[in-house]
This record gives sequence, structure tokens and C-alpha cells, in this order.
Amino acid sequence: MTYCPHCGWPDAEPFQIVSRQHTTEGQTVWSRCTCGSLQVRVLDGACSRVVARSRPAA
Repeated sequence: MTYCPHCGWPDAEPFQIVSRQHTTEGQTVWSRCTCGSLQVRVLDGACSRVVARSRPAA
């Protein structure tokens, strides 16, 4: 299991889903962590992985 490097929240439990788009790779999901950092996830079948992450909101 992976965790947010800023606050330790589990990546498997996104706090808020901001947007979802269907892509050729599966689905791209933009979500926010409890600390405010924005994460980009790629969902391809049963696997979900964080491919980009911002710093927490100021």
C-alpha cells in the first residue's frame, strides 16, 4: 500500500474525486487528498496507480 508523502493518508482511499475521464489506457481520475494535494490516478482494470501528485494547497 502507498501513502501520501505529505500527510500519510492511504492512496487507496481518495478523499475527494475532482474529475474522471475515459482514456485509451482506462480511466484518468483527478482526486484530492485530505492535505489538499492533487493526485492524478490511472485506473486500468483492477489496478489503480498514482502517476502524478502536487504539493498540498497553501
